[in-house]
Order: sequence, then structure tokens, then C-alpha cells
Amino acid sequence: MISLCPQKRLLLVGEGNFSFSACLCKARGDKVHIIATCYESEDIVSRQELAKTNIQYLRDRGAEVHFCVDCIELKEHFLPSERDFDCIYFNFPHCGRKAGVKKNKELLARFFCSCAQVLAEKGEVHVALCRGQGGTPADQPRREWHNSWQVVAMAAEAGFILNDIHPFSPRDAGGYKCTGYRSQDKSFCVEGALNHIFTRSHLLLLPKPLICQTELEGNLVSFWVPEIFRDKINRGFLDGHSEHPVRTVNEKLHEGLGKSLPILKVNRPLPLVLQESGCSYFPLDALWMVPIAEINPDPETVAEKTVRDTENFPSEFHDWNGIDQGSWKNGDWFLGRLYLRPSLLIFLPTVVQQTEFTSETLLALSGPVFRKCKISPCTPPVFHEALILCAVNKGLEDTRVQLLVDSIHGTLSPLLEAAGFNLGCTTDEPDPAELSAFLTSELQLSKRKYFIALKSDASDPELRSCYVGTVGLVPWRSASIDCKIVYASLNLDLLAMCICGICDWRILWTSDERFLNQFSGGNLGLFASFSLYPPSYVHDLSFWVPDPERFDETQLHAVVRHASCELVVSVQLLDRFQHPETEQTSLCYRLIYQSCDKALTGQQVAAMQMKLRKEMARSLHVTLR
Repeated sequence: MISLCPQKRLLLVGEGNFSFSACLCKARGDKVHIIATCYESEDIVSRQELAKTNIQYLRDRGAEVHFCVDCIELKEHFLPSERDFDCIYFNFPHCGRKAGVKKNKELLARFFCSCAQVLAEKGEVHVALCRGQGGTPADQPRREWHNSWQVVAMAAEAGFILNDIHPFSPRDAGGYKCTGYRSQDKSFCVEGALNHIFTRSHLLLLPKPLICQTELEGNLVSFWVPEIFRDKINRGFLDGHSEHPVRTVNEKLHEGLGKSLPILKVNRPLPLVLQESGCSYFPLDALWMVPIAEINPDPETVAEKTVRDTENFPSEFHDWNGIDQGSWKNGDWFLGRLYLRPSLLIFLPTVVQQTEFTSETLLALSGPVFRKCKISPCTPPVFHEALILCAVNKGLEDTRVQLLVDSIHGTLSPLLEAAGFNLGCTTDEPDPAELSAFLTSELQLSKRKYFIALKSDASDPELRSCYVGTVGLVPWRSASIDCKIVYASLNLDLLAMCICGICDWRILWTSDERFLNQFSGGNLGLFASFSLYPPSYVHDLSFWVPDPERFDETQLHAVVRHASCELVVSVQLLDRFQHPETEQTSLCYRLIYQSCDKALTGQQVAAMQMKLRKEMARSLHVTLR
């Protein structure tokens, strides 16, 4: 069937014999207002008998028919009051005669830019292309990328993303007859043709760092928050009114565990920023913050600095990515280095001391945590952790641990099995690389007892086998009690990704309402992407390193993450070369840029790559080639 958007005003451009316009008119009648346009003049088009008949048919039914309309200059043909089209159709665009790939790509790019000026905010752009022209994986057979029209990349230049794609069948458009082969009144083959449906993307805004304040040891401290975390602080995914899948998973977890023992939720706010000197644990993957040397800064001054200083923001890679930058002094009060909390386990002593709970009660707390890690679609640098605590008397540790493991398994297994995952718990020590990629920071609080793992046949190799949590024991002694604390730490984001079929952690943080709309009412169905086949851009980066043995690849990933604003999805070492004379070592990495929810252009990526090269030289002290 012809795919019709539910809105009223339909614009058709590049019509040949107006047969498609006539089909739409017959299908919807007076439910829509059709504006059919053609590039040629009416005298030329009317020489075709079929076109002449269709034009008269459209006019008799109240449709508008316009001639000499250039699809790349639509705003010149329609007054502002005549725009805001709900749907724009362009079937089988072509520059004419033997125009090659380059010219037709330019035509598409300029057409999409023209559409952006006259399309309604929630409107759609439909582009039908012959087999192989679009360059997406939906084309069978698929052309080589450089030999296709790269329709998704061309649309991205105007801020559009591919929302849907389906076969174009002339039989379903009863009465439609294609014409225009080499600018003649001849038909062409449309077997295997595809209809591409585009919608507007949210703007790709490159955030700036901001200043936040927190209280540490009774002193008000200001600190810089890196721009990549600006939209991830205070998002409220776990708030009571939220319908985010991460909250739904958390609520179902609490509901299931509550069937074994009563649950007491800890709702008091826990510090987002910690001080190195005030913490007995030293997280190796901590994200360091930049403190500002003011004890009691005026809020207006802080606001002014946020605007004024963001352009000259100090390189946070000297601060929050592990390069020791020393301590900060502020008056008589010593400031240790500040870092974003890497796990809620850090607060275990505080929570246990300040909360009255018995061995027959489970304590539950949850919130976002942060870590330094390598770039991967399945390895989030920020995620929501669920922490479950239970006091247990000596001699009953194994029983209570097993009860918690069984409860977690019984609660999550039905949700995960529906998505093709098997949940298991093992005492076998995983590979350290897997732990660093999928679990919270190693805080050396206890020797871990159980590792909660998922296995599946997922297309993404990182999701075929991954670890989503741990269950362990912590000795606890106070003036009135000598016992152990059983804890379970779970990565809610990874659980939500697996349950909902999400392959990229970044989509969990999108501001596009088309994501959350799929999970309203606590629904945990499979996620349907609203940005299909996003274009990817490959760039290589080569540089000399002063000491290859001390080069920190995780540090490189951190710099790339910052410079690309989370738009690099892969960083792979391509080559390692040692100069035979100087014995200098050169490394070459391949970077792949791709957005999962917004339009991304080659020009934007080129600018990010230039920024990255400057940041590499400044932060990692390497010599670029």
C-alpha cells in the first residue's frame, strides 16, 4: 500500500506524468490537500496524453498543480503562509540524461536543504530510489559506498535522519506509471526500488563545560564538569515520574526481590563528587574533576564564569583522566583531587551506619555512577547502578548470598529470556578486561563471590557474553554489631539494553522523544530505532609516542571521547611502526564517527578531527604525523 503520513498537506516534486499524484488523490480524496509540481512547463508536459489526463483529474478534485518548480528552490515558489508541508514526495530523482553519481548526490543534498525550509516540524520526506542507488544495507544487491548516491549522508547535511525504509511497488500505487528515462517519455526499471522516509533530527549541539557546586567537609566547592557529562547529570531517569526503561528495570528488580525479603529504599541524596583525601578507596578508573579555588563563590559569579570561561576551559585531561596534576590549596583548607563517584559501593559504610535495618530487610539504593573506560557501544562511561544490601549473622553468609542470587535470577530471567539472553551466576573469576568493560570500579571492598553474566546469540559480539553485576560479602563491625553485609551491584543500563534490544548505550541518553515514547507505561518491548543506517565516517590518526611502554591507550580513548563529544564509536589500533634509525615508535589508530540519534555530516566530523589532533598534541604530548 502507498505509505501516507496522517497529516493533510502533501507536496509532490519532480512529477513526470502526474500519475503518482493522481494515485494519492484517489487513495485519500478530500482528506488531504495535494500540491503536485513539475520541473518542466505545462506546454511541454501536456504533450504527453497521460500527463494531460492526470493534470485535469487533479484539478477537478481541488488539487493544486504547479509547473516550472525547482525542487532545490522550494521556498522561492511558496509564500511563508503556503509552506509547512506535512509530507514531501520525490520519486526517482535524477539530474537527467547520463548524469553521474556525483551530480545526483548534489541534487539530493540540495533537495533536502530545500525541504528543511518548507517542511512542518514533524513532517516527513519520502524519496524513492532505484535498486542500489540509496547505498543502505536495505539495498540488495548493495553497491559499493562510493558508487551509490549515499542518500542518508546527503539527508544529514540538511538535518534529516532515515526513519523508515520499505519496498516501492508500482502495483501498490494502482495506476502509477514511471517515466523520464534519460529525460524521455520512457519508463525505467523500478524492480527492487526502495522508498526512504526521512524526518527531522534534533540539532547536533556541541555542549560546553559548566560549573557545578557541592559541599565537602562543610565547605562549598565549585568544579568544572566536562561537556560530555553535562547532559548526563541530574537527568532524573530514576525519578518517580520517569518512564525511562532504566527506571522500569530498577522497579521490576525491587518488586521481584521484595518477594523474598522486605525492601527499604534509601532515598537520601548521595554526593555526586568525592574528594580523594576523604576516601579510603582509590578507584583506578576515576574521572577527575577540575576544582575552582573559591570556598564560597557567589552564584552570580559562577554563572558569569560558566559563560565567560568555557571558551578557555582548561584541558580536563590533565585533571579527570588520571594524569596527576597535584593538589589544590584554598586558604587554610586543603582540597584533595575531586572525582565523580565510580560506584555506590563507596557509600556502603555511610548508608549502613545511618539506616536502621535488620537481617530480615533488604536495603536498596540506585543512581548514576561514572568511570574512565575505552570507547565501545556497549561500555558506558556513565550508567545507573542498583545496589542491594543485606546484613547477615556469621554462619549464614552462604545462605543469604544464595537467596539474593536466586532472587535476582528469578526476577530478571523472564525479562532477559524474552530478548534472547540467558542469565547465569558464576564464581569463576572473569578476565580482567571483561570486568573493566562491564562492571563497576574495583574498589577492593571484598573478594567477589558471584559474577552475574549474560549469554546470547546477539549480533553484537560484546553482548553475546557480558557481565552485568556482582554479589559479594563485606565484613562489618560496629559498637553494637559484628556481622557481614551481603551486597549485589547491578548495571541497570546494560540490563535495559539487553532487555530492550539496544546496541548502543548512547541512545539511553537521547533527548529525542521518539525513544521514550516507545517505553511509556512501563513497557519494556524491543526498541525500534528511529534513525536507520546512520552514516559513518572513517578517519585515521598517526603519531609518534615518546615512550611506547608508558603510553596509556585508555587515556587516548578519553581524549577522543572529549574531542568528538561521544560521536566516535570505535577506536582500533591499525599499525605500530618503529623507525629503524631513530627507534621512535609510531602508532596509527582508525576512528569511526557515527551518531545513533542525530544527523551527522562529514564537515562536522572533519572539524572534530581537527580539534582532536590539537587536543592530542596538548594533552598526550605526542607528535602528530
